[in-house]
Amino acid sequence: MKISRLLIALLANALVVSAAFAQPAETPPKLVLQITVDQLRGDLPGRYRNRLREGGFRYLMEQGVWYTDAHYMHANTETAVGHATLATGADPSRHGIVANDWVQAQTGAFVYNTEDERHHIIGKAPKAHQGVSPKNLLASTIGDEMVVHNGGRSRVFSVSVKDRGAILPGGHAGKAFWFSKSSGEFVTSTYYYDDYPTWVKKWNEAKPADQYKDKKWELLYDRSTYVFGQADDRPYEADLKPLGRTFPHPLGGDTKYYYLILTLTPIGDMLTLDFAKALIENEKLGMQNATDYLQISFSCTDYIGHLFGPSSLETEDNILRLDRTLAELFRFVDEKVGLENTLIVLSADHGAPEAPEYMASLGLSTGRFAFDWFKTGGPLTEAMQKRFGRKDLIAGHSHPYLYLNPKAIAEAGLDSEEVEQFIADELIKIDGIIYAMTRSDLLRGRITESPVQNQIRRSFHPTRSGNIHMISEQYWFLHSTEEAEKMGIPSIAAIHGSPWAYDTYVPIFFAGNGLSHKIVARRVAPTDIAATIAAYLGVKPPSGSVGRVLTEVLRR
Repeated sequence: MKISRLLIALLANALVVSAAFAQPAETPPKLVLQITVDQLRGDLPGRYRNRLREGGFRYLMEQGVWYTDAHYMHANTETAVGHATLATGADPSRHGIVANDWVQAQTGAFVYNTEDERHHIIGKAPKAHQGVSPKNLLASTIGDEMVVHNGGRSRVFSVSVKDRGAILPGGHAGKAFWFSKSSGEFVTSTYYYDDYPTWVKKWNEAKPADQYKDKKWELLYDRSTYVFGQADDRPYEADLKPLGRTFPHPLGGDTKYYYLILTLTPIGDMLTLDFAKALIENEKLGMQNATDYLQISFSCTDYIGHLFGPSSLETEDNILRLDRTLAELFRFVDEKVGLENTLIVLSADHGAPEAPEYMASLGLSTGRFAFDWFKTGGPLTEAMQKRFGRKDLIAGHSHPYLYLNPKAIAEAGLDSEEVEQFIADELIKIDGIIYAMTRSDLLRGRITESPVQNQIRRSFHPTRSGNIHMISEQYWFLHSTEEAEKMGIPSIAAIHGSPWAYDTYVPIFFAGNGLSHKIVARRVAPTDIAATIAAYLGVKPPSGSVGRVLTEVLRR
């Protein structure tokens, strides 16, 4: 009897405490400002803490709730995947954005993550594969749920240099704008508007991007004061013309790639900030009765990380400049809305690996594995010929998937599951590949309960994932020369996309709206963000949400 009463008392107390934590904020914010910094590995904000100024990252670190051990739980840590996860609180298996690109199982068609030919870019003639919308996102976002909860009174906007960095977080009910690397304007598609709002036309007509044509990306401080000041020119860094590998970096104002080059420097984030400020002011975000939502994705850390690596002079200077960009954003929001009226959330879509050559110099076994050889011959091609009498059983590779050729398999009268398993078994014999998980095993649940295989399972969608999900060894890169060609560069210093801790590790900050400062070191996940915002606002979580509420944010 005493034990029963004790248990009842404990359970009752737990329920009371849980209910208290799950209550929405006493003073609902006027604005939810969700910031995504593309490729901001979890250690990078604090790495240069002694150089940060007041008001940017330090504001988040010293006045917000800072989660220092946040990791994605899925395997394919790419931009589209991470942005969709942050917005929905769902794994890729639920929200459907399994990669930046994939091949649709039913049709065999190659699909870009935001592709929708029904909705072309406003002001441009419709072209095949160039229309975009959130159609491919299968789950609702936190912004969508805010609109539903408030009967359409909440307004949702999203801004980024990248289309996927704007469209996916903007959800189905929001408005998204992104930077055109051909025109230097912020654009959108007919999914959102029939024509550009007047204020957008005015911003574009002013051509803010053109003011940098005669300038260079210079260092903020004396080179000797940087951690990586003596490492400005390393052979694995991309030598993209006219940017080059060393400071100062010319911006190529007289080339047709000028606007693209801007996005490969901190200027891309500065332009994003300038447009976001115009949006806040002209749309009067946070200035009505219902809570508004604005997502800003700063993309330049990602581009710079790919070109030069996260431990480079370029990335170091960019973090210091991004810190100033954030400080200006928070100052502007404070002026227009008030930080006390704004819930700020900052995280990243994925982390970042070091360049293999950099880690090799420290004694680790690393390498690069070019995955183009299956087209021209190699050990796997020879093994297929010997076993099945065919060399053409592989149709292609798009990270992290290997796609089989169903036509060739059918012509040869082969069993597709047998072919999958054979190729997977051969793949793990190759240096640089540690896992090769087949579609058949995932569909039938034939996986072991290991951390990496669970991450692969969370990334798997039956109609979008490839035949074989490949995982590289730690600090090995599985890549193709086509990856570099897509970016228009001769090489890439670092490539994310693995389930290893350097790629899953991101920061999570909550700040503003009266939150008390806390540093939390327990393991959390970015899927928790949407669930926490939902609980904070008192709205239902997004449809695919798997996250847990971060109770520290609700303790006022």
